Amino acid sequence: MQRIAITPRPDWRAKAEALGFTYHTHETGPYWDESACYVLSPRQVDELEAAANTLHQLCIDAAQVVIDRGWWSRLGIPEDAIPVILDSWNRDDPSLYGRFDFAYDGASPPKLLEYNADTPTALIEAAVVQWYWLQESFPDADQFNSIHERLIDAWRNIAAERVHFAAVRDLPEDVQTVTYLMDTCQQAGFQTTWTAIDELGWDQTAARFVDADSAEINALFKLYPWEWMWHESFAKFLPAAKNLFIEPPWKLLLSNKGLLPVLWELNPGHPNLLPAFETAHASLGGSYVRKPRLSREGANVTLVERGITVEENGGDYGEEGFIYQALGPIPDFSGNRPVCGVWLVNHEACGLGVREDTRRITGNLSRFVPHVMR
Repeated sequence: MQRIAITPRPDWRAKAEALGFTYHTHETGPYWDESACYVLSPRQVDELEAAANTLHQLCIDAAQVVIDRGWWSRLGIPEDAIPVILDSWNRDDPSLYGRFDFAYDGASPPKLLEYNADTPTALIEAAVVQWYWLQESFPDADQFNSIHERLIDAWRNIAAERVHFAAVRDLPEDVQTVTYLMDTCQQAGFQTTWTAIDELGWDQTAARFVDADSAEINALFKLYPWEWMWHESFAKFLPAAKNLFIEPPWKLLLSNKGLLPVLWELNPGHPNLLPAFETAHASLGGSYVRKPRLSREGANVTLVERGITVEENGGDYGEEGFIYQALGPIPDFSGNRPVCGVWLVNHEACGLGVREDTRRITGNLSRFVPHVMR
């Protein structure tokens, strides 16, 4: 695995925006960064793909153990959510996508940092923008990327003629992610409708959520975390709702960092796992990353080495408690530290997006850097 410096396309901003990707730059610099790229061999891609497929099954198995043993409190799951999760799990409600984040240097086995199984973003840049970049910049190379085609196929598992899509209206990244997913859904042959998350209404007679025009929602893709859903005023209707949710309620088991200690407990020493505990276990030797069970974009994460805090992020998370994970062996390429995000669609690994930062905690402003396989 290499990081090489390259010359950005002179008109890359216009080309990115033509693909529906406008949040490529923020106040402090680029988010999309094609002044470099990562080069992986086919063997390294195979290793990332195999790790993601293996860990997804381990997460499914661990979720079943949580259910069987009633370990809901270990994941900080609200009491009211349990029957909804159980019903969704027993129905085997369909899942569209997710993203594993790995520490990987191309030589040692990929190590799981976390599983973004409910509301992963950085999708359009991984599925589309870096693919078009590849065609122009490295036309003879390949890329670990069949995300777009897999998404179109995956929608065909949804038993509904129309799919509603909901997100927070004033978050550009979320809106553009949803817009892209609507496009893949339309390409699969479905009708789509957009609605802001705060416009959802409730039809008591039909026991279904409805949109702002009071149209009944059969299937609802919501780019809004399940743990937030349970804090909304409409949460009281969730147990009775007959809507099909995408991602389904059972994904709260997998998108929860509280699952990391359970995974380690069930699979100690697994080559793709880092030791993880619910306390600062002595075996960590005072060096660990403390993560909220439920959080987003590196918020409220603290990195500790030999008992000393060396990096931390603020935020509003942590109410459900924290877990403690061994430090991941993230490589350092001249001060740039990449995290490899492997995408899964319909339960299978199908693509890679690399984000990097000069800091050791990946956050919402960390750069997306494209990759090639050769």
